[in-house]
Amino acid sequence: MKLYLGNMVTTVTTLMIVSLVGFVGYSIGNRSSINFWGRRSLFVLAYGLVICCFAAARDGLDKTIQYTIDGSCNPGIFSLVSVPNIVGCVGAAIIMIAAIATPIAKSQHMREIWFYVMSGGVMLKIVVMEIARIIQMF
Repeated sequence: MKLYLGNMVTTVTTLMIVSLVGFVGYSIGNRSSINFWGRRSLFVLAYGLVICCFAAARDGLDKTIQYTIDGSCNPGIFSLVSVPNIVGCVGAAIIMIAAIATPIAKSQHMREIWFYVMSGGVMLKIVVMEIARIIQMF
């Protein structure tokens, strides 16, 4: 439990991740009654960015970058060129493509599809990062 509730940053990040997963699950479960998929995509984009910043702070990404540049501090839990960081960049690219395509889409059906693409990128990042954190613990 210390991995997810060890200090304030990890606790807040964990709660935010759970709420985002719940929001995506709720949206998928009630997709027939949702009229405005663009708003949901905007929420996933904005809230996901906030969560990403908290997760980067939690995992010490800033320390990893500083360690790689000048070695003046200890690195974070992942190296700069690692599977979690590379997959995180791929997930971010998927999210950005969907974020650009959503307002261009003319129909709600296409915006719904882009919401699923964006949510898939978010879930990819969450799953890989959390599995990697659990593996790092052992």
